[in-house]
Amino acid sequence: MTTTTRRRSDFGSPLFSKAFPLFLALTSSACGSPMKTPDVKQNPNPKQRYEITLKIHDAPGPFDSVTAKVGYQVVNGECVPLTPGSGATIVPREYLPLALTRVSEDSYKATLYLDRFQDEDYYGLGVCHWELMSAGFELKVGGMTFHPAIMLKEIKAGVSPVRYFSKHTYADASDPAITPFSDSGNATREEFKDPANTFSTQVTAEEKTP
Repeated sequence: MTTTTRRRSDFGSPLFSKAFPLFLALTSSACGSPMKTPDVKQNPNPKQRYEITLKIHDAPGPFDSVTAKVGYQVVNGECVPLTPGSGATIVPREYLPLALTRVSEDSYKATLYLDRFQDEDYYGLGVCHWELMSAGFELKVGGMTFHPAIMLKEIKAGVSPVRYFSKHTYADASDPAITPFSDSGNATREEFKDPANTFSTQVTAEEKTP
């Protein structure tokens, strides 16, 4: 990505974190594929309910909007036929928005289900098994989107990932000369040139009874 301001170096590593890029990859569809789209069914009685909470600490100002979504994917590719022409296996993926409740000035909650989609033989090649891949948030200000997220393995392990973001990035986001882009943050403050001028997010997940 081309650097447009000197402060962009405050992002630390130019690579996104392992969490949200995967979430973004899940949101890419297989447009143009001639393979028949299955009639994906949602589980009529999901049981694996979790409440996820986003906490924002020491942000330098408000956000224009805060939204969230969750991505699911079939995890056993052998149940999916090969795509004509390319011979690739393109597994079904589904993405749902999450209804956020703002519980304080810097805290948001939402409910998701790990078993939202129904395992079924969609192609006549055996039962396709669905898994939640990740849940991600979009904190937008100007042309900038901050992307904290939580992965399935973190949800199951009770891990609450923390991500750090540059306050300089936030301040520069309203500059029309800045090309809109996304930032999934860094794992530590020390990865920034100016670690004192950072803010953080933490995403937690707590299992609930249906």
